[in-house]
Amino acid sequence: MENFFSIYDALLGSMGRDAECITVNEAMVGQRWAMASAGGHFGIAMAEHSDSIPPVYKNGLGGLTLAEAAKASKSWNLAEAAIGHAVLNAYFNTPARLESLQCAEPFENYSTAGLSFRGRTVGVIGHLRLTPQIHAEAKEVLIIERDPQPGDYPDAACDYILPRCDAVFITGSALVNKTLPHLPELCRGAYTILTGPSVPMCPALLDLGIDRLAGLVVTDAAEMRSRVVSGARGSPYPWGQSFLLKK
Repeated sequence: MENFFSIYDALLGSMGRDAECITVNEAMVGQRWAMASAGGHFGIAMAEHSDSIPPVYKNGLGGLTLAEAAKASKSWNLAEAAIGHAVLNAYFNTPARLESLQCAEPFENYSTAGLSFRGRTVGVIGHLRLTPQIHAEAKEVLIIERDPQPGDYPDAACDYILPRCDAVFITGSALVNKTLPHLPELCRGAYTILTGPSVPMCPALLDLGIDRLAGLVVTDAAEMRSRVVSGARGSPYPWGQSFLLKK
């Protein structure tokens, strides 16, 4: 891996000049989700609460431009990084971009549309919601999890399991917690799907070893903000539109 931050730099480099003119109004990390709002833009990302490393922006991200605040995505203070990724998603995951890219996809199969898993070995990084079709068709489904449940492999098993998979689903939160950068290399022989509400709708990621991006554009910012602040459980997808970008 020549540059650990190449994925993050690709995201930051894909932001347009307009990101330098839009100010972050609110940015916070809640119990389950981080959120950021800026000039009518709204984004979320999976929350992280690790703050063993001091934040890069000691006064928070509010008042910064989207372009500057998004740099927090590279922070090793993971709570700050989560907010930085919410900022990235506030920029990329907008209804206007969804319309421009023509990539809206029904939630029921938004990450798997058009794919067959018959006889395949499927790796899953994180406890993701898989369709019954995958479990019925796949030769085996191998789940790798940082906090493993019965039947899961610990995340240390990535190097052992991923090279023998035909398809791999990767939770978008791997962007936030910095476990994503080395995964495309381990999945070189597999079809890779980065999925979940933390995934940015940014085509540049498709040039970095990822075959599909499946995520969420928040369309009801007021309700989503309320849920972030209250720590409400449950999927955020009822308050947005799922999308699918692919090569």
